[in-house]
Amino acid sequence: MFDVGSPASPGTAAGRCSVTGMPNDDATTSGTPDDTGAGTSGPTRKELRAQRVGGSRTTWYVLGGVAVLVLVGVVVAVVAAGSPTSKKVVPPTTTTSTVPAVVATCPLTGTPAPGGVVPARPAVAVKIGNYTADRPSAGLNQADVVVEEPVEGSYTRLVAVFHCQSPTLVGDVRSARQPDVGILSQLSNPVFVHAGGINPVLNLLANAPIQDKNLLEGGMGSITLHPNGRYAPYSTFTNTGAVWATVPGDTAPPAPIFTFTPAPQAGSVPGSGIAVHVPFSTEADVTWTWNPPTSSYLRSYSGVADKLLDGSQTAASNVVVMTVPTSIGPWYENSEGGREVQVNAIGSGPVVVVRDGMAITGTWARSSLTQPATLTAADGTPITLHPGTTWIELAPQGIPVTTTAAPPPPAPTTTSPSRTTATSRSTPPTTRG
Repeated sequence: MFDVGSPASPGTAAGRCSVTGMPNDDATTSGTPDDTGAGTSGPTRKELRAQRVGGSRTTWYVLGGVAVLVLVGVVVAVVAAGSPTSKKVVPPTTTTSTVPAVVATCPLTGTPAPGGVVPARPAVAVKIGNYTADRPSAGLNQADVVVEEPVEGSYTRLVAVFHCQSPTLVGDVRSARQPDVGILSQLSNPVFVHAGGINPVLNLLANAPIQDKNLLEGGMGSITLHPNGRYAPYSTFTNTGAVWATVPGDTAPPAPIFTFTPAPQAGSVPGSGIAVHVPFSTEADVTWTWNPPTSSYLRSYSGVADKLLDGSQTAASNVVVMTVPTSIGPWYENSEGGREVQVNAIGSGPVVVVRDGMAITGTWARSSLTQPATLTAADGTPITLHPGTTWIELAPQGIPVTTTAAPPPPAPTTTSPSRTTATSRSTPPTTRG
């Protein structure tokens, strides 16, 4: 029974009631007084404490979860906005970059070197005859450069220069002339193979920057050939490999003497140089004609194909016609009274270059024998050659150099009920001195 109005019994807290057999803090029956002593029903202090503790923990869990969600949202927004503090994840891609390979080229032709390696050897120049009886020649289509020079009696002779190719038969080999010094001096100390010469010319060669190989001197048997079917003085030939074997310590290639580009320079007119005519004489009436199937010029004499000993026709990628000052020197070349033709290789003069069926006119200029001539077009730009074999024609002043252009396409045909009219025109040759 509850004694509401009596004082607190000993051993009990003031204002509290006791239920027999149960501690106060563990009372769970309804009607248990609260701390004020009121007889209202409700949770105990332990339950309230538990509720407060549990409620606080729940609140922190909720707040922590919200904070995490907010933080994740901020990070996602920063990434999406391209923040500098984060990087976008880009799927890996595979790219292939092609670096152009460096191709070793032959210095005198601009073509790829055999086997990708420029031969470590000097140029070999061979003096070749060009009388009617000297023909057919051998090895000219394997030469890097061939120079045709005027000699006595309005004839011509050739200097064939080899570096990247090594033909086993070259000739026929004939005697040297005064223009050879100007041709050879620009070739970086070449080996020169010839069959003698008059003393004044031999003296010039002895003082020129060349390595002289006179086949008429002793000790030249290893580089002298006499093929069957030829008779003296047209029977002497040589082998370039054997010639290089005589200078094993010389491993320096020649320096370039031309500039090469696969495409002609701007301003070149397609079809403007399908042929070039250089009439040295009736013996050497030379024409070069463009041959599109082989992308080369083919050589002929007075309209007859110039065939070599192997049956092929003489061909070149470029023909450079330099009009040069010449004079008749005091030296007699033969018993008939033919005197030496001398060429002044230093100076300047007109030049006509044909390549790719196009003709480019301009000027050549050369300041010293050891430097090649520069070729400049009429518009002031350098003249470039097509990679390949080049023939240089040293035309004496007064020799008309004529280029031929392709005829223009026929004019459109106009048809009327009463008649049909077709018109066509041809381009006359261009002559340059």
